[in-house]
Amino acid sequence: MIFDFLRGEFIDVIDWTDDSRDTIVWRFERHGHAIKYGAKLTVRESQAAVFVHEGQLADVFGPGLYMLETNNMPVLTTLQHWDHGFQSPFKSEIYFVNTRRFTDLKWGTRNPITCRDPEFGMVRLRAFGAYTMRVADPGKFMTEIVGTDGEFTTAEIEFQIRNVIVSSFSQIIASSGIPVLDMAANTVDLAKIVHERIAPKIAEYGLELPGFFIENISLPEEVEKVLDKRTSTAIAGDLTKYADFSAAEAMTKSAENPGGGGGMAAGMGMGMGMAMADRMARRGPWGAAPDAPAAPAAQAPAQTPPPPPGGKVWHVAVDGKATGPFRRDELAARAAAGEIGPDTWLWTPGGPDWVRGRDVTELADLFSAPPPPPPAG
Repeated sequence: MIFDFLRGEFIDVIDWTDDSRDTIVWRFERHGHAIKYGAKLTVRESQAAVFVHEGQLADVFGPGLYMLETNNMPVLTTLQHWDHGFQSPFKSEIYFVNTRRFTDLKWGTRNPITCRDPEFGMVRLRAFGAYTMRVADPGKFMTEIVGTDGEFTTAEIEFQIRNVIVSSFSQIIASSGIPVLDMAANTVDLAKIVHERIAPKIAEYGLELPGFFIENISLPEEVEKVLDKRTSTAIAGDLTKYADFSAAEAMTKSAENPGGGGGMAAGMGMGMGMAMADRMARRGPWGAAPDAPAAPAAQAPAQTPPPPPGGKVWHVAVDGKATGPFRRDELAARAAAGEIGPDTWLWTPGGPDWVRGRDVTELADLFSAPPPPPPAG
């Protein structure tokens, strides 16, 4: 009975098998139990064992198998006042520290960083990325961060590290002078500078960051929209050709969906096609008038003057075909000749769809009924 009691009372095998992905420190402790003098301590690779006796750090053991005796625990021996050969049990807290790399830890700016850009002026930037972390000095990490926490995870230190990263990143990015549009090409250099800046501060905690990465630096949404518009304009190049391309694309989509817009959609597509063909005929295959000489100064005036700036032109649907474009005075002559009337379909560039002549307010006077004949006598 006495032997069984002593075997249960004294711990003689001490080890830790980590089955988690985020535990940094784990305490090996049994309340009221003593550690037997000569017990076996197993410290695996990527681990360290820290002995804390009466609140004071006593010894730190790296990977290996140890017999807990006076010859390999000089600090603890001094604290216990053991004499040579004295083999009484002792009570201490043993903390296992995970020294492997913890990967895919995230950081990011909670609030935008205001900095001066040579092209856009004052801008606000956001950034985020990832880093890897490991315990470089288990003793310092225990005394500076963990204390008496029986189980310490990465979540308990991530917030502090994130604050250190963001603080240094904000100072560096605000004073870098790198244009916003060039930052994407300099994220590797910026990450290296930030890493070097924060390394001493992280080392004060007994930690190190083997890897530090900037994944993205972004502008506010409204600035990105302006950049998108500038990019679209640059890609469009010749806006007239771009308009022709857009019209042709719209016609193709209309043809692929013949039932979507009915006769009006078909008429509008024909009108857009006629307008595009007319413009191309006037410009010629290479964007110039067919009969234009090489020298612009010798160009002869066109036979038919174009409509005045800002004036509307209209396309007319006759027998299912789009004709035109016609100016208002040309429509008036056709209306007077009886070629078009209130029920004629009309369409103008920029208009939503084909409409009846009677429904166009600005052309109502062209299709009004004539006054009744005067009385006889």
